[in-house]
Amino acid sequence: MDNTNPEETNLEDFVADSDTGGRLPRDKFGRAALWYLPLVWSLYQLWIASPLPFILGVGVWNDTQTRAIHLGFAVLLAFIAFPALKSSPRHRIPVATWIIAIIGALASSYLFYAYGGVAERTGAPNTTDVVVAAVGIVLLMEAARRSLGFPLMGVALFFLAYVFFGSWSGLPEVVQWKGASLNKAMSHMWLTTEGVFGVALGVSSGFVFLFVLFGALLNQAGAGNYFLKLAFAALGHLRGGPAKAAVIASAATGLISGSSIANVVTTGTFTIPLMKKVGFPSSKAGAIEVSSSINGVLTPPVMGAVAFLMTEYVGISYVEVVKTAIVPAAISYIALVYIVHLEALKMNMPGTSKMHPVKFMLGAIFIIAAAILIAGGTLFLCGVIVDAAQSLLGGAATWTIVLGMTVGYIFAVRFAAKGPDLEMSLDSMQHLPPTREIFKTGIHYLMPILLLMYLLMIERKSPGLSAFWSTMAMLVILATQNPLKAYFRGQSDMVSQLRQGFVDIAEGLIIGARNMIGLAAAMGVAGIIVGAVTLTGIGQVMAEFVEFLSGGNLLAMLFFVALISIILGMGLPTTANYIVVSSLMAGVVVELGAQNGLIVPLVAVHMFVFYFGIMADVTPPVGLASFAAAAISKGDPLKTGFQAFFYSIRTALLPFLFIFNTDLLLIDVGPYQAVFVFIVATIAMLLFAAGTMNYFMVPSRLWESAALLLVAFTLFQPGYFLNKLKPEFETRLAVDIFTVAQASPDDAYLRVRLAGENLNGDPVDARYLLPLGAMGEEGEARLTDGAGIEFRKEDGKLFVDNLDFGGPAEQLGIDFDWEVVELDVEADRPPKELFYIPAFLLLGAIYLLQMRRKRKQTEGVLA
Repeated sequence: MDNTNPEETNLEDFVADSDTGGRLPRDKFGRAALWYLPLVWSLYQLWIASPLPFILGVGVWNDTQTRAIHLGFAVLLAFIAFPALKSSPRHRIPVATWIIAIIGALASSYLFYAYGGVAERTGAPNTTDVVVAAVGIVLLMEAARRSLGFPLMGVALFFLAYVFFGSWSGLPEVVQWKGASLNKAMSHMWLTTEGVFGVALGVSSGFVFLFVLFGALLNQAGAGNYFLKLAFAALGHLRGGPAKAAVIASAATGLISGSSIANVVTTGTFTIPLMKKVGFPSSKAGAIEVSSSINGVLTPPVMGAVAFLMTEYVGISYVEVVKTAIVPAAISYIALVYIVHLEALKMNMPGTSKMHPVKFMLGAIFIIAAAILIAGGTLFLCGVIVDAAQSLLGGAATWTIVLGMTVGYIFAVRFAAKGPDLEMSLDSMQHLPPTREIFKTGIHYLMPILLLMYLLMIERKSPGLSAFWSTMAMLVILATQNPLKAYFRGQSDMVSQLRQGFVDIAEGLIIGARNMIGLAAAMGVAGIIVGAVTLTGIGQVMAEFVEFLSGGNLLAMLFFVALISIILGMGLPTTANYIVVSSLMAGVVVELGAQNGLIVPLVAVHMFVFYFGIMADVTPPVGLASFAAAAISKGDPLKTGFQAFFYSIRTALLPFLFIFNTDLLLIDVGPYQAVFVFIVATIAMLLFAAGTMNYFMVPSRLWESAALLLVAFTLFQPGYFLNKLKPEFETRLAVDIFTVAQASPDDAYLRVRLAGENLNGDPVDARYLLPLGAMGEEGEARLTDGAGIEFRKEDGKLFVDNLDFGGPAEQLGIDFDWEVVELDVEADRPPKELFYIPAFLLLGAIYLLQMRRKRKQTEGVLA
């Protein structure tokens, strides 16, 4: 008798079609191919990430060659794992598919086995190079279509058409270009690192694969089920408890998963039915899960592929990316928990704990802040211990630390073995043991996560190396956790448990590789788009067009960028969406901000695009996460998607806020100020949620909701009102620049307005921040040391006379002979935080009014 649930089977098919491939061959060869090929791909990625190639002198390849093999695996698996059409066979791999897949793999890995010859022919490809490139591009786009759908392939075809036919007289003159020959286009796209084998594929091969693999192994070990049960045990007794648990579980799952769809299915299979059981409608239950899951991509330390791309595009460390992401991610999740709480209050849901809303808000802030502080304190303590060990033991410190970690792991597993293993079923969610009992069953799952964070944050190792050692720790855990539990429980099946551990390792390696197929194909196709932009210069044309539409207004420009991200997100996955939009628009937003007198850090713009890029999995009509949630809830996918979009408004609000208030990204913010920013921003986001939900202590009147939104805006942007009363900066003469530079403190910047022409002959008039050298030198020397810039005086005016190649000023886009128009210095004015006082007074008045109404309602009910 077949006990398979057809609904679960359909859901698994949906996830397979969108994430890992829907082909399930029944023949022995096909099954073996889809087992061994992903396994070999994972082992290859671990090999090139390890120090072994350099120690043994075997398999040492350059970055381009490793990217080629990486793409070869992805294209091969995309063809054999994903059926071409819905009508294509799912239970066998056709011979024609095998032939095309092998051709695609050979073309994709061409730069591996033909690297020497291609390098000698740089800029002058032969016929074989061009044919292989053309075939490779066509089959790469088909691989992306199979694994990700048509939209990404369609965007790539649009850019390729512009490469070849951009000189057509029918196009508007402003977008015409001279066009490219087949040889030039194929050489640029396939035989250099300007196209397919560029930054995006390098990040996929060097960083992303290992993090995806780490997450797959962690989930295979049981960490996903552990985090889910822990969240339910802690929050299930509250009003709307299953929904609150869904939010926290998705945040925890986001630690180990970069896929919002996988996040929805992993946690939603349990949370959505339980949300419906306590009274949430199907669409809202699905929407809560979707909103929680897409934010999992924002959760450090594993933030999907975009975080690693950002390190390359912006030129900052991964630690800096995590630092900028932590506050928005935390307050976004707190706000979603509060939204769920308000929904539960509005529907008068029961709960064994009826916590006061204000206490709930303060409790949520305290718990999240405590979690961040405990994690940070643990990492700092580990750093102190490691430093002490290295100073006392020298070369033996490493082995001593490894031994200490091993002993700690064994004790953690022994502690876990005292209780039963956690079941993974829906029924088990309704009869959970106490939170402390669940917590002790998975302490050892936290160790590899802490190791990853320690290597990234404290040791400042590269993301690839950090992920490699954390993955190796996961392999050890998978192999040993069950045999150790059997030993501590006095069981005799240790050998069979060890054998099962190696089976789990193989399954985890295979799942990790199959999760990467679509992502690696997307990175390759995104390289085609980026290559077209760099070859044709269309990016500048599109940027100028959007700038024209916005009328030079920065806020309007941001709305256009957000709109472009959302429209592209209807068809493109988050990563491809981010690459396209950031390549086209990031620099323009920075430039336009400078023209408007606002210095916008490049990382803030990239975070802006990232946040709107994650809406790709929500936005109807193609939000795959919404469809996955609807498949579980049996609700309407479009209704679920629109409800999820409404819940995600807070996520859409944050990017606009941190463009104008970079304190939210902790840019140039000290530790104490960071805590203050976190608390105030969290309160502001909760008030924004209350205002948009029309419910605070009781259902809000319209003016009360408007007042709550005003308070939230004031807390987010206190400087807005102060700027209306007194400008933030005072203007000084350009010739005062050396005097002001000499009097400035350490680590200071000078804000200057420069005017001139760029290399294209276009006029430039913008403001720039010039870093200064150490105090004690004359102003002119501090500018030279800090910004790499020198000036000259002519007829009472100041001009740029010299720039250090690659220096800060040159990287900002400043050019020779630009005139220093004026200098901005901070005005002497009261602190902007003074506006918090009237904001909190208004909030207090609303609170008192609503509490009076609540008491009257309670008295009326009792009467």
